[in-house]
Amino acid sequence: MLLKDYDQRGLLINLNFIEPAGPAMFGFRGDMVLVEGEVADASGRRRPPTSTVRQAVVLADAEKLKFVSAWLDDLAKLPLFLDRYGVDFAADLAAVFFVANIRDPLVVEEGGRQIALVPLLDGMVWNELLDLAALEKGDLKGQSSGQKISTVAKVLAAGPYKGERLPLAAALARTIEVELESRGAV
Repeated sequence: MLLKDYDQRGLLINLNFIEPAGPAMFGFRGDMVLVEGEVADASGRRRPPTSTVRQAVVLADAEKLKFVSAWLDDLAKLPLFLDRYGVDFAADLAAVFFVANIRDPLVVEEGGRQIALVPLLDGMVWNELLDLAALEKGDLKGQSSGQKISTVAKVLAAGPYKGERLPLAAALARTIEVELESRGAV
């Protein structure tokens, strides 16, 4: 199974769950590694990753990613995501990334697939996905966590996504400067 393979390779971190999401489908929520940390010792253990996508919501079958969503603090991380995971994209992949450093919604056309980019400086990807899909928490009542991902993915796969359509290179040229706030104990 694709998600278990990612997990065994250490590409899934801050794992909330990997669980069945319907017949031959699996859902994942957590963070995904873009750039692994250096090897730290002779046993092959690695330092923490140097780059990740956070709050990923993924639906996959045994071999392909069917739906992907996550939060990017910088749109420049999208090419890293495409390089690492793009080979596993299904032909009918639906992808929605929430991005801190864009001003307006965009639809990137890359590799024959459309990837929706939604501006989001601060928030929870799952809650934003529910809003984008126009679903209430009550619409998902009685479903397992994996089934909820499957339901959201079905709604969002229907598209169409809002925003200007352009190649990734043009989208990267439209990023804005943002200052992310840190939270926690002072």
